[in-house]
Amino acid sequence: MTTEKIDSTEELQRVPSFTKENIGEDIVLTTITSANGRAIKLTGDVDEAMALAIDNEGVVLDPEEDKKLLRKIDFALLPIICILYAFQFMDKTTLSYAAVMGLRTDLKMVGTQYSWCGSAFYLGYLVFEFPASVILQRLPLAKATAAFVVLWGVILCLHAATNRYAAFVSLRVLLGVLESAVTPAMMLFTSQWYKKEEQFFRTSIWFAFNGAGTILGGAIAYGIANHAEQFSITAWKALFIITGVISIVIGIVFSTSTFQIIPSKAWFLTEHEKRLVVERIRNNQQGFGNKHFKFYQFKEALTDVNTWLYFLLAAASDIPNGATTNFGSILLNSDFGFDAKQSLLMNMPCGAVELVGCILLAYTNKWIPHRMALSVFAEVITLVSSCMLAFAPSRQARLAGYYLMFVGPVTMICALSCFVSNTAGHTKKITTNAVYLIAYCAGNIAGPQTFIAEQAPSYTGGKISFVVCDAFSVLTILAIYASYYYGNKKKDKEESQTSTALKEIENYEFADLTDRENPYFRYSL
Repeated sequence: MTTEKIDSTEELQRVPSFTKENIGEDIVLTTITSANGRAIKLTGDVDEAMALAIDNEGVVLDPEEDKKLLRKIDFALLPIICILYAFQFMDKTTLSYAAVMGLRTDLKMVGTQYSWCGSAFYLGYLVFEFPASVILQRLPLAKATAAFVVLWGVILCLHAATNRYAAFVSLRVLLGVLESAVTPAMMLFTSQWYKKEEQFFRTSIWFAFNGAGTILGGAIAYGIANHAEQFSITAWKALFIITGVISIVIGIVFSTSTFQIIPSKAWFLTEHEKRLVVERIRNNQQGFGNKHFKFYQFKEALTDVNTWLYFLLAAASDIPNGATTNFGSILLNSDFGFDAKQSLLMNMPCGAVELVGCILLAYTNKWIPHRMALSVFAEVITLVSSCMLAFAPSRQARLAGYYLMFVGPVTMICALSCFVSNTAGHTKKITTNAVYLIAYCAGNIAGPQTFIAEQAPSYTGGKISFVVCDAFSVLTILAIYASYYYGNKKKDKEESQTSTALKEIENYEFADLTDRENPYFRYSL
């Protein structure tokens, strides 16, 4: 099939249509000149939903049907996603709980050895983040995710089988490798099932279940610590075995629940509803996904200024996250004076603040349409809270600051939902996501290192690093906000100056175009 260049809508009759015969192969159907002079190549290598979209002629989605379908999707998908995300975070925090249950003493840790246990997890995460994203693109999403979950549950159980520091650190690296897939998978699920305007709130729900994981993990750890004499093994080993087995069960449930991402295979939808799902996400201009890696989209992701602004944001905002995830219970024990068992309980309010606070802030998006503004607001609260933790003279004010810091995840929720809704082109999406999560790993690796053993019990240097990182994060979010705003202004101007033939081509929304390629794509603020 030859390549044609179409400069006006009058020549549209020469543009080949997307048909079931020409989709699936990387053949250029036509090249269109966009408003900014960019050549847009329409190929047969399109989105997985294109075949359904072609058959959707005459299908109309009315508002009442839309609401009913959204409720059905929520009830079918959100519970299992939320449960999975809660348990993956609980698995991360088991190290912090184990630290006050005898782990450091039993493994004879000295100096910065415990800090490196926290950093080792994110070293594995860092190394495998991009390979994990590629695996999720090329393999069935639900099955691949379930396999990662089961394997990380096994590795978590194996933490109890070692009495040597080197072996323990190696297991932390492997755990990071396996958990590197979960956040990209959840983002893909969200982008493929929800409209742009629905994605921020749904992302906030499943991400806020990190808080539920904190509460549940603290409760399990406290229960084990209270009945330690009834176990034939030490309490911290029992903690790893119990949380590991729970993860294995969750992974098996995930793999056997016929949880499918493509509407044509979704067990909970009727044939008519499968077509309506395609119409629901048409205006996202993104589709459901594409299993082929496209190098030009990879290159575009790496030359997009927003990719690197998010890289800086992740690196800065996750230094405090890495520190509190691994040192939270220790800080409550050493700085605030709670005993080992009390510190397990006193960490649970952090989970409650995150679970309730993040969802409530995201819910206000109904009245405050700019989620980036909500992200700035949440980060300012986090900055004030970290100042309280670092500088307040009273113990109560410092403790309040420690708890209020846990509204900070709204910043990451906003970032993840922006990747979902504001990055089009499937390869570009997974690349941008991987770059962000690489920086997320770097921040989490550095975080535990800010807590220096010689500064115990107050760890002043670590607390001051929170303030610096939160201040930088506020400035970075404002820069991203401005980038999206002026990006939309530029697209509006280019579209008004020159029209393109693209909009006249049926189902172009499922052509797997990037946000830069598609002149009708607009960034959601």
